[in-house]
Amino acid sequence: MSNRLVLADDSLLLRAGLERLLAAEGFDVVGSVGDAAELLRSVDEVRPDAVIVDIRMPPTFTDEGLKAALRLRQEAPGLAILLLSQYIETRDVVTILEQGEAGVGYLLKDRITDIDRFLADVRRVLAGGTAVDPLVVERVMRRPRRRGEGIDALSDREREILALMAEGLSNVAISEQLFLAERTVEAHIRSIFVKLGLPALPDVNRRVLAVLTLLRS
Repeated sequence: MSNRLVLADDSLLLRAGLERLLAAEGFDVVGSVGDAAELLRSVDEVRPDAVIVDIRMPPTFTDEGLKAALRLRQEAPGLAILLLSQYIETRDVVTILEQGEAGVGYLLKDRITDIDRFLADVRRVLAGGTAVDPLVVERVMRRPRRRGEGIDALSDREREILALMAEGLSNVAISEQLFLAERTVEAHIRSIFVKLGLPALPDVNRRVLAVLTLLRS
């Protein structure tokens, strides 16, 4: 797995800290920039494998980072993107996931303090997986819905497993966390796909589609 990264955040202190942390873990930080325009130029120049992007950057501190990430996703579909935010913005992760089915993450900045978890999420996104912050998943799961439709058609155990899927955990990791046999987890996931109406089709990542269904709900 290649690991060339570009960091984009208006906080020089945060970028410096991330660069030291990632470099110590064997990642190659080939760019560090403070705004969206610089991010686009840097990616064009150094062609990284992934970008770690703050959603809110200068000049308006609204969605400059997200817009830049969407543009990069369209221009380089294979580029892994990890979005960082101080706020829970479910629509942002839905928007970026809709542009491609893998190599996408969305973490709250507070998550960086859990270094092992953060590094695991970076590696997962670089490997083509997804990683959604547990607090985002928790908020989505608490939203009121019509009983028996969509996510609420799932059993409590299936909802629990889908939440862990959204966080990026593998079947093995889910089985270990819930003290279930891996075959049992696989059976629950198959049931989730059926209940959410996600048929097995070529070139379709049902795992990501299931996560999208959860976040859209």
